[in-house]
Amino acid sequence: MPTLRPKYLTPWLFALAVTQTHAAPTADYPIQDTPMTGGDGTVEQFDHNAFSLPQGNLSMTKRLDFSVGNSFFRNPWVEAPASTDARDGLGPLFNTNSCQGCHIKDGRGHPQDEQGGSVSLFLRLAVPANPDEDAELLKQHGFKPAPVYGSQLQTAAIPGVKPEADLVVSWETVIDTLADGTEVTLRKPVYHIENPNYGPLPDDLLVSPRMAPAMIGLGLLEHIPASDLIAREDLNDANGDGISGKANRVWNKATNQTVLGRFGWKAAEPTVHQQSMGAFAGDMGLTSSTSPGTDCTAAQGCDQYASGGDPEVSDKVAGFVSFYASSLAVPARRDFNDPEVQAGARQFNELGCAGCHTPRHQTGDVTDRPDLSQQTIWPYTDLLLHDMGPALADGRPEFLANGNEWRTPPLWGIGLAQTILPRTGFLHDGRARTLEEAVLWHGGEAQPAADGYRSLDATDRQALIRFLESL
Repeated sequence: MPTLRPKYLTPWLFALAVTQTHAAPTADYPIQDTPMTGGDGTVEQFDHNAFSLPQGNLSMTKRLDFSVGNSFFRNPWVEAPASTDARDGLGPLFNTNSCQGCHIKDGRGHPQDEQGGSVSLFLRLAVPANPDEDAELLKQHGFKPAPVYGSQLQTAAIPGVKPEADLVVSWETVIDTLADGTEVTLRKPVYHIENPNYGPLPDDLLVSPRMAPAMIGLGLLEHIPASDLIAREDLNDANGDGISGKANRVWNKATNQTVLGRFGWKAAEPTVHQQSMGAFAGDMGLTSSTSPGTDCTAAQGCDQYASGGDPEVSDKVAGFVSFYASSLAVPARRDFNDPEVQAGARQFNELGCAGCHTPRHQTGDVTDRPDLSQQTIWPYTDLLLHDMGPALADGRPEFLANGNEWRTPPLWGIGLAQTILPRTGFLHDGRARTLEEAVLWHGGEAQPAADGYRSLDATDRQALIRFLESL
């Protein structure tokens, strides 16, 4: 199988009204003056369990629901039929057998590296779509799945079933020389699909590597008012700051309408619940009311294998898991009053990083979740799509996101990521082993900020990294 390299594809844009306003100038972004990054629910936990606590302001009754959801998130699902009928129906094709298998300790996954493989990094698949012939498919799914192999490469299977293929990653070395002569060694991943078991892969296959992100603060992000996020769009860079964030518009399966996308590396999911059920279907081959079909296609003969029920993830279990996923607390800031950290925060704003990694938001009223309601939070994201340049491009469109665009990931908790899992990496595919490497990979709209970092002296660079480590 030949090496698969990214291809650029401009997606079909279905007709939608787009609100455009001017984003705030970078100078207007605040510097965080409180350790309470996640609002009143912020927790003080800084060890390898820092991402696994419930919202600090969650009621005792709701903490019981959180614990039940945690058990279904953490424990492995099994092949049907099984005596553990609440957790059977795995596969027949899948990537991992538990949510925790990808989101290790509720944190980030890790890429394949010299220590071995990874189930927390996989390839999303697609083929180029025809805007007219595939209009309904694009409206509801945002892309056209690959024939036979579907929308995700599944590298594991239940006994007696062949996985779709093997994913192999090789690494190329890139040297980045900073203004003061310092050389930083970067690594560039190249993805190979080997030993396909269900026939040849399409010649025009589009692949997108995705590594599992951290789970903290998802409920808070879901309840930032959509109007606040859309107000940050500046599609034609009318204010001239070089940043033109774009909101993704995606299909909400519960309401059967196009809405704002918030979750996933390309903001292709509108809610925590839909994102969670999509992961059950794609990552573990488990059906739910929200996602009644999995990524195992008819050509792969999946109907001949035992089911774990209809649906396999009951509505009750789905509710517990979604509650758990929306209730994981954000750890408090560390050292935010340290002079070096404060200097780094100023560099962050002055370089323009805050133009995408918007520091502060306010959640709206959430009737049944007072722990998420009217919270001032510091996630450092605008949840919008941005062109990150050719070096990070995947070439696979998803709804309004084109092959160069990614959603701004939240930075809260990023300084603890390698405390949770030392092997983890940064960016959508985990290629960056350090925060400095992650900064240097930024291109496109973020190129001026990355170049600004390159021009700093060692003291100022260290201050910026210390700031990121404090988040």
